[in-house]
This record gives sequence, C-alpha cells and structure tokens, in this order.
Amino acid sequence: MEVPRGRIFGLLGPNGSGKTTTMGMLLGLVKPTSGSFTLFGSNSPHVESLRRLGAIVETPAFYPYLSGRDNLAYFQGIGGRSDAAELDDLLEKVGLADRADSRFRTYSLGMKQRLGLAYALLGDPELLFLDEPTNGMDPAGMAEVRDLIRSLGTGGRTVLLSSHLLHEVEQVCDSVAILSKGRLIAQGNVDDLVRPGGDERVRLRTTDNARAVEVLEGLDWVASVEVDGDSLLVATASDRSPEISTALGQAEIYVTEMAAEETSLEQYFLDITEEERES
Repeated sequence: MEVPRGRIFGLLGPNGSGKTTTMGMLLGLVKPTSGSFTLFGSNSPHVESLRRLGAIVETPAFYPYLSGRDNLAYFQGIGGRSDAAELDDLLEKVGLADRADSRFRTYSLGMKQRLGLAYALLGDPELLFLDEPTNGMDPAGMAEVRDLIRSLGTGGRTVLLSSHLLHEVEQVCDSVAILSKGRLIAQGNVDDLVRPGGDERVRLRTTDNARAVEVLEGLDWVASVEVDGDSLLVATASDRSPEISTALGQAEIYVTEMAAEETSLEQYFLDITEEERES
C-alpha cells in the first residue's frame, strides 16, 4: 500500500479488516508480525518520523478534570512549546471556542472527537492519521468536520482517514485503499474505482431495445452498448442524452426512461468485499 504525499487518503474495510491496526503499526503502537514500512519515504528512526505527524485513533482520551484548553496546553508543553495563539486558533477551527474552558468530563462524545482533532493538529503536522473522526457527531457537526478535513489536505499535508461512513469518504478523499482480513484488495483514485476507465454511462429504456442497440452502436461517440435486463447501458457522456433521444426518435424508437448511471463508492466497496468473501 502506498499513500501519496499531499493527498487525502481513505482507509476502508469491514470491521476487523485491519484499518486501526494498520494505523497502530505506523504509529508504533502495534508491532507488525512481518513486512515493513517507511514514513515520509525514508528509513529514518521512527521517533523522528513521529515528530512530523498527528493522530487521533479510536476514542480520544484526555484528563477529565482539565478543560479542553488546558488539555491541549499540557500536550503542547510535552512537545516543548507554549503558544496560546495556536490553542485559540485550533479550538476555533474545530468548533470548541465557546467550550474551551469547560472540563473535558462535561463534553459530549462529539465534542471529545473535536478536541481530539485539535490535539492531532498541534504543531502543524505534515501527516495526519484520523480514525473515525466524526464518531458521535450530529449531521451538522459531521458536515463541518468534512469541510475541515478537506481544508487540511492542502499545502502539502497528507491525511490518512479511516471511516466506515463511505459516503463521507467519497466526498472527502482523493484516493482510497480497501482492506479485507488484513490484506489489501483494492487501491486507487476514487473516480477511477467507481468509474473504471473514466467512462460515463447512461442507463435507458426504450420501446424497442433490440433495434435501439443497433442504432446506438452506429454512433461514433458511443463506446459500447450493454443490455442489462430491460435496460440499456450506453457508454457515453451524460450530456449526450438529448442526442441519444434524437437518434433513436429518427428511427421511430422512443425513450421511456433515461438517467446517468452512477456507481457510488459504497456500491463498489460492497461488490469488491463480496467478491473477496466468495473467493
């Protein structure tokens, strides 16, 4: 598995597939039984690499009797720094500015996740590990964090995101890897996985599918036509839909239903993990 620098990279897989374990190994929390890895493209001592990254793995834990601000200040101090302005900026960024001085034990699960994000961002790391960062958040909070994650994947920073919310990953990530039973079974750009070859397709039904196939295959801007039950899948750009209707109408074949064919990351995930189980 290779995570490109400066991208938002999704780590996907069923429960028990090895997502959190993979992050744990990269962070030095779990010892691998075999294989090897490098961080930042080098084999430098692991402790040096760890100084360049931030992480939130599973449910974040902080001192319950300290405020959110004081917890961050404590961990900032462990790193040998003291920067009140950074704390203010991070608390504002993750939406905790108005509860910064409340004790951690009074935080909801979603607020604890937000503080974990702020902790992961201390020191402006080059690489971020985010394990289920929206766990426990309401829909509005999830949308805010998605926007935050998108903004974090700029300026050369790399984000490794693990989430079971596939629609969230599809909206945020540039590329993904899918794990199953501890093995890598797929990897690539999201668009390439859900749309192999980059081809767009249009699904349609007509009054005469057999003749429609003959007409559509004769159009030089149609790459292929596939019969799928009572529908036709036409490999062409969706903005060609009016031209499809015109071409078929001229042959007295009429379209009864037409829509762009879209494969979601969720459907791709279900298909490939099902194939893995069957094999």
